[in-house]
Amino acid sequence: MNSRFRIAGAAGKLSRRDLLPCGLAMAHMLAFCPGHGEAQDSLARQDFDDLYDREVDQAIVKGLAFLLSRQNSDGTFNSNQQGKWVGVCSLAGLALLSRGIRSGVGVPGQALRRIGEYVLSQVQSSGFLSATGQTSHGPMYDHGFGTLFLAEIYGTDIKLDIRPKLSAAVQLIIRTQHPAEGGWRYNPAPVEGDLSVTVCQMMALRAARNAGFDIPKQIIDNAVDYVRRSQNADGGYMYQLHGGESRFPLTAAAVVALYNAGIYIGPEIESAIKYLHAHASSNASPDRNSFFYYAHYYSAQAFWHRGGEEWKNWYLALKRSLLNLQNSQGGWSDQNSVEYGTAMACLILNMPRSVLPIFQR
Repeated sequence: MNSRFRIAGAAGKLSRRDLLPCGLAMAHMLAFCPGHGEAQDSLARQDFDDLYDREVDQAIVKGLAFLLSRQNSDGTFNSNQQGKWVGVCSLAGLALLSRGIRSGVGVPGQALRRIGEYVLSQVQSSGFLSATGQTSHGPMYDHGFGTLFLAEIYGTDIKLDIRPKLSAAVQLIIRTQHPAEGGWRYNPAPVEGDLSVTVCQMMALRAARNAGFDIPKQIIDNAVDYVRRSQNADGGYMYQLHGGESRFPLTAAAVVALYNAGIYIGPEIESAIKYLHAHASSNASPDRNSFFYYAHYYSAQAFWHRGGEEWKNWYLALKRSLLNLQNSQGGWSDQNSVEYGTAMACLILNMPRSVLPIFQR
């Protein structure tokens, strides 16, 4: 199977400036009031169905309003520990983009532009995208999610001069891939990788490829080979190649990476999907899985790409869980930060209506 990156649907024939607005009649429908957690009911979406219903719509509206209420003037967020992390800010930006918010347009668009300005300000001369002294022990997560965000917003706001810094960020990913293994690790150096960071970089490269940046085929082929070699006999995926137990979040992430690399069928896909089904009940809430939002950020994408009844049933179960977890302020709490949990929950719930190119079939 050819492992080239694909451009979903008509996206490859549209400019980036046209791509997000295309077909987005509802993009203007979130009108947030500064300092207010609600959006007007009359401005919510109306294109409901059995999956995406009014309750989901209002949960997303409240969740995004909650995020905006916690944003600082420099584009960062209020959480003391993670509010300046590029990865967390980028996920919040992706949640706004997913809804059809246009950078610079209206109150939410201004908030989105501030995120873009902040993320761009953190691109170092090497192309490394991480706020100095404001990240975890794995800053390549910041880099991967930051590069993904810049690739998705690229071309949609002429006031954001994205291309030079996005190009530098992409080149850093390319040159820090481990030459033998094909993976990436916590820091920007070609050392022994892990599957989680590797998938994060693959998603960023796929988004950059969709945005028109040249990604060497060998880089993708090597990364795909790394993912495939990370699979255990039970269909699940391990953390590093030297061995380890299968993990639900990593398995979901691996499936998404393979799909995004143009691999849609094969025994590695089918056995991984079976593993996800078999372990769904033990990953149904944050109490059972400390990586709940991370896991289902990827599981929702995996089953969205798969489609059909499997997708419908998977999404309905996720919807029930997430709606029950939303707090009275509109956010979702997580061991990382409330901004992280809220951004992830909004991305998951909005999957049936997402306009992000990276989430297209």
